Amino acid sequence: MSKATRANTQSPAPRGGDRHDLIRVHGARVNNLKDVSVEIPKRRLTVFTGVSGSGKSSLVFDTIAAESQRLINETYSAFVQGFMPTLARPEVDVLEGLTTAIVVDQQRMGADPRSTVGTATDAGAMLRILFSRLGEPHIGPPGAYAFNVPSVRASGAITVERGAKTTVKATFNRTGGMCARCEGRGSVTDIDLTQLYDDSKSLAEGAFTIPGWKSDSQWTVQVYAQSGFVDPDKPISRYTKKEMRDFLYGEPVKVKVNGVNLTYEGLIPKLQKSILSKDKEAMQPHIRAFVERAVTFTTCPECDGTRLSEGARSSKIEGISIADACAMQISDLAAWVRGLDAPSVAPLLDALRQTLDSFVEIGLGYLSLDRPSGTLSGGEAQRVKMIRHLGSSLTDVTYVFDEPTIGLHPHDIQRMNALLLRLRDKGNTVLVVEHKPETIAIADHVVDLGPGAGPGGGTICFEGTVEGLRTGGTITGRHFGDRAAVKDTVREPTGTLEIRGATANNLREVDVDVPLGVLTVVTGVAGSGKSSLVHGSIPAGEGVVSIDQGAIRGSRRSNPATYTGLLDPIRKAFAKANGVKPALFSANSEGACPGCNGAGVVYTDLAMMAAVATTCEECEGKRFQAAVLEYRLGGRDISEVLAMSVTEAEEFFGAGEAATPAAHRILGRLADVGLGYLSLGQPLTTLSGGERQRLKLATHMGEKGGVYVLDEPTAGLHLADVEQLLHLLDRLVDSGKSVIVVEHHQAVMAHADWIIDLGPGAGHDGGRVVFEGTPAELVAGRATLTGEHLAAYVGA
Repeated sequence: MSKATRANTQSPAPRGGDRHDLIRVHGARVNNLKDVSVEIPKRRLTVFTGVSGSGKSSLVFDTIAAESQRLINETYSAFVQGFMPTLARPEVDVLEGLTTAIVVDQQRMGADPRSTVGTATDAGAMLRILFSRLGEPHIGPPGAYAFNVPSVRASGAITVERGAKTTVKATFNRTGGMCARCEGRGSVTDIDLTQLYDDSKSLAEGAFTIPGWKSDSQWTVQVYAQSGFVDPDKPISRYTKKEMRDFLYGEPVKVKVNGVNLTYEGLIPKLQKSILSKDKEAMQPHIRAFVERAVTFTTCPECDGTRLSEGARSSKIEGISIADACAMQISDLAAWVRGLDAPSVAPLLDALRQTLDSFVEIGLGYLSLDRPSGTLSGGEAQRVKMIRHLGSSLTDVTYVFDEPTIGLHPHDIQRMNALLLRLRDKGNTVLVVEHKPETIAIADHVVDLGPGAGPGGGTICFEGTVEGLRTGGTITGRHFGDRAAVKDTVREPTGTLEIRGATANNLREVDVDVPLGVLTVVTGVAGSGKSSLVHGSIPAGEGVVSIDQGAIRGSRRSNPATYTGLLDPIRKAFAKANGVKPALFSANSEGACPGCNGAGVVYTDLAMMAAVATTCEECEGKRFQAAVLEYRLGGRDISEVLAMSVTEAEEFFGAGEAATPAAHRILGRLADVGLGYLSLGQPLTTLSGGERQRLKLATHMGEKGGVYVLDEPTAGLHLADVEQLLHLLDRLVDSGKSVIVVEHHQAVMAHADWIIDLGPGAGHDGGRVVFEGTPAELVAGRATLTGEHLAAYVGA
């Protein structure tokens, strides 16, 4: 039988499964998609292009990837699904040929103070196991090396119910690695009490100066005033020692206030739990300002910022503690791990080497494992998420990437392209949303959406090869070969901003003069020290407007009108024209429809199944009470105004009965950054990454300042949008502003008046200024990696 089998060398007849080599989408209508139908080849690299807001993410993430993940979730039992995120079926007629989707997006990692690169990946866990096996002296299991695990000791009597009940004495010990002083945060807080209260006043007179604590009717204030621990009518400066101790450091205890049981706790622990334990960047501006004013964060003197207990720091392998290992640059740590020879933990060492080598391979070798994950840029966070997939043996998987080249120097983009091709060559389907021509050029298949953005997009303009795209006549095709030329003449600086002895992060005593009154670009490979120089060394004082890559935070109730402050002058204009209160014209305040609380839709929770959103029958999705919609300005009600595009609204508020100069100025800035098509009331949650970046830029342009610092403003922008951004930067400089841009995009470099190039490498191989001068001088010299790539870009 076996001989006969071997002798039969004819290929088997094709099976039905062999025909399923396409992902078919028919009738997709998610967000702005207009009945889109497309066929995507499997086991190929497909790049989705189009202007920002054309519908790329709606098709790739919100339709294909979302349905794949939803179908996988449905294979679990209803009990398990109850613990998983609920996903609704996308609005699409047919989706065929889906495979398991692994989404690698740009969502920032959690900014919890205890989250680091080590805890966010497997590297930290493997390192803890390694030290628990080889560390000398041996101090305990892996948890003894974890800064998130506190040491616990307990003893007492326990009742054992086995036959007759017996009471036995028991003790419990758990050795953790957390530093007891800073609780694993690496820093301690010193609070300025004068910023918390006015000690010349009593609580009854409103002594508290903490934001939101001034009202006598506020529950928190009432707890202190009626607790019985302090006299509410006595000035705080006259408290006795006991009263002061109870007031500032009192232990939690139940008290009755106005017949309600509440918990009284000392002011300092109360603030630490309610405010100081949160990520500062996620706070509202007025709360953040209070924290910066009242609290000083200093390195923990007990653990010297390592977050670890003395026991965890004392255990070493070949003279290196786990704190030393986590502080190393990952490329150095990988070399140290390769030098360890311990047969007893050989499988662990192999896995750890692979993980650390993946960091280096993906261009993140300059990070350290103790780097807080909240400080990673969107591009760095995305590459950290990629690491676990590089060595995976899975095949026939759909990998979905959201602009993987964001934050990458042209030199690093080549490495990223090689990784995408490697994933494809293992037999996977790779879907990439991308704007960079270097990545579009390696695609097997291109899908171009457009032709415009928002309502003007949502259709397929082109499908085919890269060569077909070049001659296809679409916006992407026309701009694909665009190359910005180096300027013949550059602007003369009006002054200089001196930076002397900069040492933030990896900077090495950098001295540099940043010219003012011109467009300055700070560039260099990822990790070379650009952000450290710009954000860490340029004083963020008066006159400096800094626009970073931080995410826009907002719920589905937030929209461009609320985020930019545009709604305030609009509400006041409506109120003045109709002689009523401005609060009536807010869907989050008095004017909200009672049926949906101003959301416009009613959500029905179906437990482990996706919640169903139905348009509110009372307001028909308009979000406002019927009585509010009776009031008009220029013949339009408030819901009609919020449904306008920025371009329409700019004309509406520019002249005539509805003329509102304050609103018109904000709308003008939105139009300047290319968001004229956006609807004023469109939820922020539906905006693309590029739209959010430009919305933030438009908001900050309203701030009064002489120096604008922009961190990669081309992130998420199409080639055509970059051209418009350059015109905007020119207008800012020509109006007398100084613009400093941290950027990798060659078009922005070529358009600059002055370039500061950092390097030559990343991490400890960077941190030095390797070039200062005009773009023409950088191209002529070709002495740096940036110079080589810019010369190739401009065809010099």
